[in-house]
Amino acid sequence: MNPTSNDETKLGGKFTFPSISMSVHRMGYGAMQLAGPGVFGPPRDPDAAVAVLRETVEAGVNHIDTSDFYGPHVTNEIIRRALHPYPKGLVIVTKVGARRGKDKSWIHDVTRKNLIDSVHDNLRNLGIETLDVVNLRAWGDTGQAPGEEPLTEPLSVLAELKQQGLIRHLGLSNVTPKQLKEAQTITDIVCIQNFYNVAHRNDDAFIDDLARQHIAYVPFFPLGGFNPLQSGALDDAAKSLGATPMQLALAWLLHRSPNILLIPGTSSVQHLRENLHAAAITLPANALAKLNAICAKPAQSAKEEM
Repeated sequence: MNPTSNDETKLGGKFTFPSISMSVHRMGYGAMQLAGPGVFGPPRDPDAAVAVLRETVEAGVNHIDTSDFYGPHVTNEIIRRALHPYPKGLVIVTKVGARRGKDKSWIHDVTRKNLIDSVHDNLRNLGIETLDVVNLRAWGDTGQAPGEEPLTEPLSVLAELKQQGLIRHLGLSNVTPKQLKEAQTITDIVCIQNFYNVAHRNDDAFIDDLARQHIAYVPFFPLGGFNPLQSGALDDAAKSLGATPMQLALAWLLHRSPNILLIPGTSSVQHLRENLHAAAITLPANALAKLNAICAKPAQSAKEEM
């Protein structure tokens, strides 16, 4: 490992969003785990959640990913309690397109009413007048596999709210290249948030195309869906570098492409520090080759891995 204090490489270096002056460190923070079990209700220790957020910002992180349907409302209320008034340069990215049922279920809802209500809920609970970035969450075939649902109608609603000054920039979550092209006929898209990690690389070509367009790619589930052989290979590579598997998976993502931004989440200060240290890991050529080989799947279907 090769730690560095150089500001140009701190927290993975910086990424500037397309056609705008907004820059963030590539290592960010995802707030989902600040809510209670099942991302529902309050956390067991709200003070600990506040401490994690404050340490996150003190460490230099200036990109926080959240949503008002986490809790619901819980994570945004904790963010406001911990960080408001927000430090200059902090970018808060939220998402809309779902709501929570009383039974803790996740309900896909891109109706005009829900989208407008969701934007106003985010504004109110974060205590701000304009949202930096709002991602439209598409549903697809499963929770983590994009489908091809039309985005024109819901995205047009968000574009109206952008024109009204309630949203600065728009992004998409859980989408395909085809859906991105549809979206770009309506409004500029500054980021894509999809399922991707060292073992699940269906978006390889998509990431490269987004890099050419200077659009950020934000992977979720950096350790999601690994089979035992893949997990074993990651564990071995991590041990050889004196790192944890999560640290190595995050380091690989930072190495993969300069437009990749990370939002690992945790409710623990110690785990937060471990995650942030992943940005200081240098991957030797032999370790990189081993990690790249992890995506070579054994003879089993993708469905079996989900």
